[in-house]
Formats: sequence, C-alpha cells, structure tokens
Amino acid sequence: MTPFDLAEPRTLREALALLDPSDATVRPISGGTAVMLMMKAGVLRPRRLVSLRAIDGGLAGIGLEPNGELRVGAMTTLADLERAEVVRRGWPVIARTLRTLSNVRVRNVATIGGHLAHGDPHQDLPPVLSALGARVTIAGPKGERTVPVEGLSTGYYETVLARDELVTAVIVPPLGKKRAAYLKCTTRSADDWPALGMAVVLETEGDAHGTANAVVRTASVVIGAATDRPTRLAAAEGALRGGRTDDATLARAGDAAADELAVVGDTRGSAAYKRQLARVYLRRAVRAALGGKG
Repeated sequence: MTPFDLAEPRTLREALALLDPSDATVRPISGGTAVMLMMKAGVLRPRRLVSLRAIDGGLAGIGLEPNGELRVGAMTTLADLERAEVVRRGWPVIARTLRTLSNVRVRNVATIGGHLAHGDPHQDLPPVLSALGARVTIAGPKGERTVPVEGLSTGYYETVLARDELVTAVIVPPLGKKRAAYLKCTTRSADDWPALGMAVVLETEGDAHGTANAVVRTASVVIGAATDRPTRLAAAEGALRGGRTDDATLARAGDAAADELAVVGDTRGSAAYKRQLARVYLRRAVRAALGGKG
C-alpha cells in the first residue's frame, strides 16, 4: 500500500470538514473491510483516510422510533445488527440475510453505513432494504437529507453521495404483517458473493393454511448482483399484485422478471444464466416468504 494520513475526528462536524469535495484521494473509512482490500490490491490509493470510529457519541446503535420504524446508526456492525433482538422480532428477513453475508469475521467489523456507501452491486443488504422501503440519512456541509436505499446506488461502486457527505443512519419501516424473504444463488459456499440475489416483500390475504391460494395485495421485488445496482422488478410486481400465489401466477411473474432485466454477466454467471435464475429465484423467494423461511 502507498503511504497515507489517518485522521480521527471526534465529532461529525469535524469529520465532514476533513472531507474534500474536490479531492477523490480523501476518503472516509468506517469498518474498512472493503477499503483495505482495495488499497492492498492497488485499486485505491488514498492520500488521507478519515476514520469515523472515534466520533463522540458514536454513529452506532439500534432502536425503535415512536412510529415503530427501526433506526440503525451507520457505524453499527453487521454482527450487532444480526444479533439484535429487536431486528429478529420485527424484521427477521434482515437477520436471516446477515447469516450468509460474507463470514462472521467480516460481520464483526463491517458497518451498515459502509456496506451501503460502498456501492458494490453484489452485496446482500441493499436489495433487502430496498424491498423493505428503507431509507438512509445523509449528513453534509449543507445539512441533512434523506434518500431511499433503492436510490442510493447509481452504478458499479457509484452512489449519490458527494465526497463530503456521510451516511449517518438507516431507517426501516415496520414490516407489520407483511412477509419477506431474500434468497441468493452462490457459485461456491453459502456466504460467497451471489450470482443473483432476490428480495421480496408481500402483503397477502386469505388462505391462512397454505401458500398456493393466498391473494397478493402488494408486492415489492428487488434483484441484486444480476444488474449494476439493486433493481426493482416493476413488471414482476405487477404480475403478482391481485393474483393468487399459485404456479401459474408465479410463472408469469418469473417470466416478467427475466424479460424486464438488463442483465450483466460476470464471472459468476452469464447474462442468459442469470436471466433464468431470475425466473427460478422469484418463485422460490415468494414461496419462502409465504412459508416464513426467507
């Protein structure tokens, strides 16, 4: 690695002041699991890293807002999020997703703010949080703004964050009676980067004893890893809404998902392979959500 300066501000204001909107070689660092790998590979050569670990009061913490929303501080580690009882009770799909997100060593260090700000399209949480309708709060020199997680990424390793802005928190609406699942297809171990990740959030009515005859009132379907950013599958959502969760409806929704995708092939699968995965994994994810196993 090339030499660099390490700044350790004590307040959020100091951290923002140390960032330079015109200098791409000044970067914030939270957990550092991705940044350090990029530096070791020579892909990233920062002149200065601004560490967020020493900020007084911290940017970590998990709690419920008065309106029932989940608020997660940006410096909260993925392991803490995975183990939080409030998350397991109210948003079990997040806890289940984290069990196969990389490995426990990474989850003990990586933070949710850094995870989202990194902009890697193969990550697991962005499609899940997008399907759940989550949003991030972003602090900058001009104040604070809020952006849906779905709109945070703009392409490979690119986000709407300016160089002098930081993610400070993630807000997740109540799941309530909706059912959610995230499934991913990996080419090696279960915690590997996915060839495709499929997140679904459904609101259904009827058929309390099975899954084939429930009627879908609302559907949120977001795919990851097959595209250059987490992508909402609007045609698949339309095919699900108002229909029963039988084989015919799921087949139509799967075909709609495959047809509307601008698939990106990579070392984990060709575009044609990932398009077929979209068909298969949409059906599986809906079944997993209805069965409470996603």
